[in-house]
Order: sequence, then structure tokens, then C-alpha cells
Amino acid sequence: MKKNKLTRRAFLAATTTTAALAGRVYAQNTARVVPGKVSPNEKLNIACIGVGGMGAGDVNGCKSENIVALCDVDWKRAEETFYRFKNAKQFKDFRVMLEEIDKEIDAVTVSTPDHMHAPAAYMAMMLGKHVRVQKPLTQTIAEARLLTKVAAEQGVVHAMGNQGHSGNGIRELCEIVWSGAVGQIKESHTWTDRPIWPQGIADPLPAATVPETMDWDLWLGTAPWREYGEGYAPFNWRGWWDFGCGAIGDMACHIVDPVFWALKLYEAPSFTVEVIEQEGMTKETFPNKSVIRYEFPARGDMEAVTVYWYDGGLLPKRPEGVPENEKLADGDNGSLFIGTDGILTTGTYGGSTRLLPEERMKEYTKPTPTLERIPRENPYLHWINACKTGTTASSDFSYAGPLTEMANMGNVALLAGEKLHFDVASMKITNNEGANQFLTKPYRKGFDFMPL
Repeated sequence: MKKNKLTRRAFLAATTTTAALAGRVYAQNTARVVPGKVSPNEKLNIACIGVGGMGAGDVNGCKSENIVALCDVDWKRAEETFYRFKNAKQFKDFRVMLEEIDKEIDAVTVSTPDHMHAPAAYMAMMLGKHVRVQKPLTQTIAEARLLTKVAAEQGVVHAMGNQGHSGNGIRELCEIVWSGAVGQIKESHTWTDRPIWPQGIADPLPAATVPETMDWDLWLGTAPWREYGEGYAPFNWRGWWDFGCGAIGDMACHIVDPVFWALKLYEAPSFTVEVIEQEGMTKETFPNKSVIRYEFPARGDMEAVTVYWYDGGLLPKRPEGVPENEKLADGDNGSLFIGTDGILTTGTYGGSTRLLPEERMKEYTKPTPTLERIPRENPYLHWINACKTGTTASSDFSYAGPLTEMANMGNVALLAGEKLHFDVASMKITNNEGANQFLTKPYRKGFDFMPL
């Protein structure tokens, strides 16, 4: 009962925000909390939610500041981070942490499983805290739209944890595309070796004993109740509909990021998405492999483009004219841009960009840089500096929100089972009213933070 009262008080008492979905209209947010001011010479007081695994790396990325609190639902998983930051207060419930030491916190990192990104970030921002949230920004389209709007309303500094967006490689790629090196881009193809965790599972895992160090109820959070099973946590949750976003949710915010930025897909007023191929999808988990096609209309001086996504080891056909001995990308993740005057390839984070066939690179001169280069290509320090100076952080929600929406619309298409037409401004699927249900999700009592 205490948890539910806490949730209502913390999540909903100050909550009247805006968003629109399937006829639901939320009132304007009137609960703005002004972020505390910190001198550039001072250190931020940072609280971290989710501090094992990737979360441990996120805490370490902020170690130049004061780490005042650490929160994780599994203290065994958090053990090493607790040891490294002995002076930080320790919590299992982020809601308790944010309430009890609200005035001690300037900024918050969120590194939980995907299904808990939105409620943690939402509460932090409603309390006037700057936030950095791991990718994908959220599990649903409605959550991404909500966080993007609240971040702007609250005046906090915000960023998503797709580190490649801060790299020089993606910026160089954009400059090459925008220079017209391969003409108008008509198609792009992006592929990944994910999933590297189990998918295609038909039934919930067998019930098992919850580890003594873990609060399973808190780990489930917004998700429907199910018994603990060995294999959901700490990593394989990515493959389950209730907790993750599958291969496209895990990797698109990295490897589609160069496509999204270079092709200015964020300017598209609408797009279509459909599943071309999938194998193994169940009501419990994402498919073992899939191919998803997006179609975007003309944007400014860019013509209409078709964007393909491949996962589970599936790959695009080798473009005509590219020799068999030339790699399409470095490693198991990458993208191809097929233009009216040539072919361009790039790696996971927009690195190792080159024209194909490679013979074309010998006499090619890269364009003069026009995009800002992030100091040391370090997204953590860039976010920290933005929190102190009030500037914009790399991959802020105005960009990361639409990128996440595009990625997760692939999962909506998987659920709908047909080609969907998505109107961006209204956040509505226009050709299938019933499919709009997949833009959001139900929330378990006690974690139902979405404004009603």
C-alpha cells in the first residue's frame, strides 16, 4: 500500500501534461519545477537509476561529478558500483530516492530495462532534474512523445545514450551525404547481428525462486505481473515484448542514427512502415529475424526515400558494381546509401564511411566540416556541460524522441501485421484505427504514470 500511495503522490500529484493518442487529450502541464542552477565551476549532484551492466558504465561516465545516489532493484547486480562509489546513498526504488533526497539531486541517469525508462525519466523531469536516458529512449511511441514534450516544458537538459551521435564519424557522414557526393539518396539499407539473446519463445519462462538481493516487483515495474523466471534478467529481457524493444529497439538508435540524421527523416510529416519478412515472432517475444521497410516522402531538398532494416543475420543484396571482395561495412552492423550517383557505406556509429566501389575513394576529397564536433567525442561530458551552462546536449529528446519513434514503429508494424501509415504530427496511424493501440501499452497498478 505504501508503494501505491508513494507512486500516486510522486507521479500524479503534480501531473497534468500534454499528449494525444487515440482520442485521449491531456491538459497542459502546470507543474513546472525550475532546475537548480549550478555554476560551471561546481560539480553536479547526480543520482543514477540502474547501476549494473550498462548502467555501471553510465555511472562511470559521470564520475567527474558528485555521484550522490545509486538505485538498483538488484543489489547483487549493483555491488561493484556500490563499492566504487561508497559515499553514494543506496536505494532499490527510484521513486523513494527521488522523493527522499529530491533537494540533493541536480541530474539523473536512467539505465534500466527499456520498459522502465519512461516512468523514471518522467518523474525526474517533473521534479526539475536534468536527465540522461539510455537508448532506446522509451518502449512506446506515446512515451517518447510524452518525454519529449515534458523535457521542453520543464526546461531541463536532456539526452539519450546513443553515444555514436557524439562521434566525429556520423557528422562526417552527414556532410558527405549533404555535399551530394552520391547524388540523391533513393534507398538505405541497415543491418545488425542482433538479436544475440533468445527470441522466438512461445511461453513464459518456468517459475523460479527470486534471488534474495532482487526486488522482483520493482523490476517488473510497469509490466504485467508474471512469476520470476531465470532468464529474464539481467540481459535477455530485450527479447520479451513486456520488457524490451527487440533487435530494432536495441540497435536502431545506434545504426539507424546516421540514416535518420543524414537523410533528415525527422522532417518527414508522415511515413509508412511494413514488415517484409519475419521469422519466429510470438505473443511473448520478438521474432528471431526480420526485414522492415519504411517509406518517407520528400523532405526539403531531399527526394522520397525507402529505408530498409534487417536483423537476425539477414542482409541486403550486394549492390551492382561493388566487387565481392569489398566489405559492405566494417563488422556485423552497418548501412548502405544507394544514391543516383553512387553508393556510400558506413559502420555502426557512422564511422569508416567510404564510397563504393573503393576505387572511388582514391580521388575523393571530403567536404569541409560544417557540423559541431563534440569535445573528445564524449557524450557524458557534453551532457554534464550542458546541464551547467543551459546549452543543448548531444542527442537531446527533440532528436532522440523522433528517432526512437521511427525505430519502435517497426515493432508496431510487427504487432499490426500489415502496412501502416503514420501521421507524425497527430501521432496517429491513419489507415488502421485498431493499430493505434500499439502506440501505447497498459500500465500495472502502482506504476501507471501516464497522465490520464
